[in-house]
Amino acid sequence: MINIMGSPGAGKTSVIVELIKELSKDYKLAVIEGDITGQIDAERISQMGIPVVQLNTDGACHIEAMSIKNILNYFNLNDIDVLLIENIGNLVCPAEFNLGEDLKVAILSIPEGDDKVQKYPLMFSVANILLLNKYDMKEFFEFDYEKVSMYAKGLNPNLEIYRFSSKKNLITKTYLHH
Repeated sequence: MINIMGSPGAGKTSVIVELIKELSKDYKLAVIEGDITGQIDAERISQMGIPVVQLNTDGACHIEAMSIKNILNYFNLNDIDVLLIENIGNLVCPAEFNLGEDLKVAILSIPEGDDKVQKYPLMFSVANILLLNKYDMKEFFEFDYEKVSMYAKGLNPNLEIYRFSSKKNLITKTYLHH
């Protein structure tokens, strides 16, 4: 189970779509789509032929483990190798709650700015992976990649950092040179 967290507009759904394209070649996938309201993203995932359940929190800023437990009944777990959870768009609350996931992925998009690791340290200290999304837009924004990497690794030395762009099919692993 992979918990995907990030701000609204960071690209969580786009990352999930790209993961589905890649992982569905070798694994059976399902998605829990978390939103405060609506089902736009769940409909997008469903059109790909992937089992998906919409989880609306009706105003809550995060998903809780009990909600995940209750939703699991909607899936045939024998038919799932990887369950992707798109958490509520927020850099604070989702980091505070363990969902029983195997992997936590924090997404930070280039347009959000390079100050988010300093402003919201818990998110980056609990994540296993930091995905710097919309990396193809770096030339249009003042984004100090080295600063983000330094602060993130300072919070979490085991954090793996990747640069990603779903539009350019680009993913590269980031290494600190310090």
